[in-house]
Amino acid sequence: MSIIGSNDILVLEKNEGTVRRIVNGVLLKEPLLDVNVANNSNGGMSGIAISQHEPKDRGKPIIYVFLYYTETIPKDGENLEKTQSVINRLYRYELVDNTLINPTLLLQLPGEPGPRHSGGVVLIGPDKNVYLVIGDVDHRTEAQNIFSNKADGTGGVLRMTQDGMPVGKGILGDTYPLNRYYAYGIRNSFGMDFDPVTGNLWDTENGNDCCDEINLVEPGFNSGWDKVQGVWQLNDSRMKQRVFKETSDSDGEDKLVTFKGKGMYSSPEFTWNHSVGPSALKFLNSDKLGKQYENDIFIRNVNDQTIYHFDLTNDRRQLLLNGNLTDKISDSSKEMKGVIFAKGLLRVTDIEVGPDGNLYVLSHSWDADNQHLRMGTIFRISKNT
Repeated sequence: MSIIGSNDILVLEKNEGTVRRIVNGVLLKEPLLDVNVANNSNGGMSGIAISQHEPKDRGKPIIYVFLYYTETIPKDGENLEKTQSVINRLYRYELVDNTLINPTLLLQLPGEPGPRHSGGVVLIGPDKNVYLVIGDVDHRTEAQNIFSNKADGTGGVLRMTQDGMPVGKGILGDTYPLNRYYAYGIRNSFGMDFDPVTGNLWDTENGNDCCDEINLVEPGFNSGWDKVQGVWQLNDSRMKQRVFKETSDSDGEDKLVTFKGKGMYSSPEFTWNHSVGPSALKFLNSDKLGKQYENDIFIRNVNDQTIYHFDLTNDRRQLLLNGNLTDKISDSSKEMKGVIFAKGLLRVTDIEVGPDGNLYVLSHSWDADNQHLRMGTIFRISKNT
């Protein structure tokens, strides 16, 4: 979801491929947009960000809506239901009244083999550029630290202008797609936000059966997948082998792709030694919940349906951890009790800060046979709730 203003929210329906608007707590009858999406696994209508611009003629503000979704396209003019291509695309629309118009394709990324690990978070950064995170889409390239296949735009955080152009010469290279990468080596992610104090980018990363991560994502950051997961090197069966040495010999068995030294691995700021399914990550740039929470990180996990709260160190480059968490590793859910902020909000997919400074939480539940999504809900967390 993305919040336009007071009591005005745009929310995505992943499987339906629709964008809905909620005004004063009421869902408008018709969607603002309805497109064809491949909705199996992680695919569908996935990411949204809003950028408002003042027009030169002092008229109504121009509202750009950036949408990231897994689009289905018929092959060779055939019926969509018979054969189709699947492509992950980032579009820019204009919001006029209750319609999204003037679609502009900014970025086209692989959607196959898939269907997993399409990521989806879209942000407007402090620099006014667009940031998008995409997973490995179930295949391996240089961006997943495999030397044999050229990077193709998957497995990383991508950065571009609001017109879809590269920012400068690029961090990893000056040709497409390397000139769009801000970070790489990412298996999949559903959480990403900028620190309102430092402007640093942080993300959550989903591991394979274990080793979910929280990362400080600096320009050229390599998260290590699929040779490193959490803080452990992986063996051929993708299982943990031993602690990965961040300063390992670049010619040894730990060799990672560096794009001629332009990329650099750094270990996570926090790792779960089990699977929690982290989703949303949000900095609360407000003191409405109390000064003790201002500018802190809130992270949601899907498996335990819990929101965690983390303080940061004085330099804001690490999480301020105590007790059994000082090693930056959670070995069990019991160790996380001291950082639990909220429970019972179902399967949270997004957390946003509203114009009123409160937290807004988007979630859903499963039906009785645990097969289908149902009951999408937006909660507001305020000091009085």
